[in-house]
Amino acid sequence: MENWLDVTARCQYLPEKDLKRVCDLVKDILVQESNVHPVSTPVTVCGDIHGQYYDLMELFRVGGDVPNTRYIFMGDFVDRGYFSVETLSRLLVLKAAYPQHVTLLRGNHESRTISQVYGFYTETLIKYGNANVWRWCCEVFDLLPIAALIDEEVLCVHGGLSPDITTIDQVRTLERNVEIPQEGALCDLLWSDPSEDVNGWDFSPRNAGWLFGQMITQKFNLINKLSLICRAHQLVAEGFKFMFNAELVTVWSAPNYFYRSGNDAAILEFEDALNFTTKVFHSVPLEQREVPERIISPYFL
Repeated sequence: MENWLDVTARCQYLPEKDLKRVCDLVKDILVQESNVHPVSTPVTVCGDIHGQYYDLMELFRVGGDVPNTRYIFMGDFVDRGYFSVETLSRLLVLKAAYPQHVTLLRGNHESRTISQVYGFYTETLIKYGNANVWRWCCEVFDLLPIAALIDEEVLCVHGGLSPDITTIDQVRTLERNVEIPQEGALCDLLWSDPSEDVNGWDFSPRNAGWLFGQMITQKFNLINKLSLICRAHQLVAEGFKFMFNAELVTVWSAPNYFYRSGNDAAILEFEDALNFTTKVFHSVPLEQREVPERIISPYFL
C-alpha cells in the first residue's frame, strides 16, 4: 500500500497487476457501502476532476491531505484531462488506504459508454496496451455509491433530481451495480441540471436527465428534511454557484477546465451541516505540470 501511495503521488500509473489489486480492494469496500453513503462532519465536498491530476494535487494542497481531511468526491474523475489513469489511480489508492476518509460517488462519466468516447478508454489503451484496466475500472464504477448524506441534512449527488424520486429512501432501493441506463432514476440523478428558467421539470439539452427548478428543489428538501443539495456536473466560472435561495449549490473542482476555459475551481469545507466555508483555487501553472506529447481527449462538449 505504501508503494502505491508513493507511486500515485508522483503522477505515475501503477503496473497493471497492481492496479488490478487496487480495483479488487476498492470493490470489496464499495459493496459494503449503501447507495446513499452516510458521512459525518467535518468533511470537504469536491466537484468534477476530469483527469486533471496536477489540479487534483492542488486541491489537496488547499484542502488538506488524506487522512487529515475527510473528502467526498461527487464523480467525473476521468475523461477530457490528460491524466485520467493517474487521477483515478490516486483516488482509488486513497480509498483503499483510508476508506473512512474518502467517499467516491458516481458521475455520468463513470460509465462504459461515456468513457469510451471522451478519453479514458483510449488513454488506458495507450498506457497499458490493452483494455483490461479500463474494464476493471468500469467494474469499480458500477459499485460507486449514487449519493452521500452529510449529517442527515446535506445531500451530495453528481447531477441532480429525478421526477421518479421523491424521497432519499427511494434512492437507497435502486439497483446501482449496472451500466448507467439512458433513462430512469439512476440516469436522472447523474445527468440532471438545475435551471432558473424552469420551475418544475423540463427536457434537458443533454438528451439525458432533466432540467429542474426551484419549486422541485424546495419540495424535495422539505420532504427529506435537507438544508442543502450539493451537486457537480456543470462548469461554473467561479468554481461554485448557489441557486434557489441557497438550497442548492454546484461545485466544480477542475480549474481552467480542459486547459482552456479559464475558470476557477472550488471545494466546500463543512464544519457541520449548517456551517461551511467555500475555498476557491486556481489551475497549477504550466511550468509546474507535465503535458503529454499525445493529446488523449480532444473533446469539450
